[in-house]
Amino acid sequence: MSFALPNGQMPAVGYGCWKVGKDNAADLIEKVIRLGYRHIDGACDYANEKEVGQGIRRAIEAGVCKREDLFVTSKLWNTFHAREHVEAACQKSLDDLGLDYLDLYLIHFPISLKYVPFDVRYPPEWIHDPTSTDKKMVFAPVPVSATWQGMEGLVEKGLARNIGLSNWNAQGLRDIFSYARIKPAVLQIEVHPYLQCERLVSYAQSLGMVVTAFSPLGHGQSYAGLGYENVVAIKEDVVINIATRLGVTPAQVVLRWGVQRGYSVIPKSENEQRIKENLSIEGFKLSDADMEKMKSLEKNFRMNDPGHFCKFFNTPCPIWD
Repeated sequence: MSFALPNGQMPAVGYGCWKVGKDNAADLIEKVIRLGYRHIDGACDYANEKEVGQGIRRAIEAGVCKREDLFVTSKLWNTFHAREHVEAACQKSLDDLGLDYLDLYLIHFPISLKYVPFDVRYPPEWIHDPTSTDKKMVFAPVPVSATWQGMEGLVEKGLARNIGLSNWNAQGLRDIFSYARIKPAVLQIEVHPYLQCERLVSYAQSLGMVVTAFSPLGHGQSYAGLGYENVVAIKEDVVINIATRLGVTPAQVVLRWGVQRGYSVIPKSENEQRIKENLSIEGFKLSDADMEKMKSLEKNFRMNDPGHFCKFFNTPCPIWD
């Protein structure tokens, strides 16, 4: 299963590299490729691109796949939004990954922060100066149009085959589509049973965009620092009952639900059995009644929200309000 983009195909199920530690990232990425994954979703901010690249290189050198068989995503961090910094940031990710091009490059957040040179701190993260007594984010007055012009240049130079957006709302999409010469191909957002984003998903798809769901299982363990560790959508009775009837796991039900809604999913696990199961969602299908039951889980509950977590950086920064 895959989704057509302007340049190539995005596999419907990918492996998300957020929260993958440097110490085991190379081994883990090599393993997931050997297990059949061909879609790898990463980012500068995940601080593991060198190790992810090592895993990709090992798999290619071992003959498991060719570079052209893989779909690799990275993301432009907030401090590199100025047009003159976009290409250098993309090239830095390419150098770390050991690749000549990205299949997809996304603007990570609609948040422009003050530039931090690579030799000062990389990845720069959120706080401008962690050594300061006044630790906070520092915004940069960079219009999205300037950043997007830089992104378009990546396609024209062959550094990125497709470009898109992450954590973007509907009005932000309308703005970019009003002037973009190369339209955003992908919108990556948090989507799971507790945050179904029906209107935003439908709107993005109406624009011809492919939607990718991060945190697609609705599992709060990755957000334990925000107090969401007990949020587990796959433990809902609705999900368990469907899984029992179909003879699959609850996680497989939720991932299949997402793909049937017309978007790609990028789950993350370090357990080999679950890694295999998360990829194996083609042999069954949720019924119309199942899809309707899943709607009952909607809570409009967002875990990855700068409007919430940026308070820890002493800076108000809502993007969904």
